[in-house]
Amino acid sequence: MPASEKDRISLLKTASVLALITIFYNIAEGFVSIFFGLEDETIALLGFGIDSYVEVISGIGIWHMIKRIKENKDSALPDRFERRALRITGTAFYILAVSLCATSIFNLYYRHIPETTLWGIIIALVSIVFMLVLTFYKIKVGRELNSQAIIADANCSKTCLYLSAILLLSSAGYEITGISWFDSAGAILIAALSLKEGREAFQKRKGTACGCQTCSS
Repeated sequence: MPASEKDRISLLKTASVLALITIFYNIAEGFVSIFFGLEDETIALLGFGIDSYVEVISGIGIWHMIKRIKENKDSALPDRFERRALRITGTAFYILAVSLCATSIFNLYYRHIPETTLWGIIIALVSIVFMLVLTFYKIKVGRELNSQAIIADANCSKTCLYLSAILLLSSAGYEITGISWFDSAGAILIAALSLKEGREAFQKRKGTACGCQTCSS
């Protein structure tokens, strides 16, 4: 059942807060991940951290979208600001994917060994819990508002869960076995998801359907 005008305003405020929480969380997560990625020489954690900062740009576009919806402009097509944010986001994801693949191949060839991947395990676990909660409330708000745009954003954010799961598996794999290629394999999988995110950003910029919209909640 569609929300009343009073409920709609309240729900949109909640959606805006959730978008801001996502932005600031990604800033903090990115800083910590990049710091320990460089400190411990783990390419998977470093790539995960850089991805978090790309997500910040995307998050700003989402926050702007919610602001547009609050002004009764709930259009399926992104406006000029959102298209620009999506173009930057898509390009950054492509650059990240290529860089991670190149570095991973280099590390595999020279059998580079990280100092430790313990921080990758810790950060991944925190991220999984946070993203599960965030996705749940985004979907809840989107359904109550009957806003396909907000629901699509919530479903697309599930990619962050997949990234966290990859980081967790690769970090735990190396920490348990000591096999060097776990870290590089994790980075390559993160690159593959970054490539997918970049493609979807450009699709949304053109106003075509995002594959995430068909994800089950």
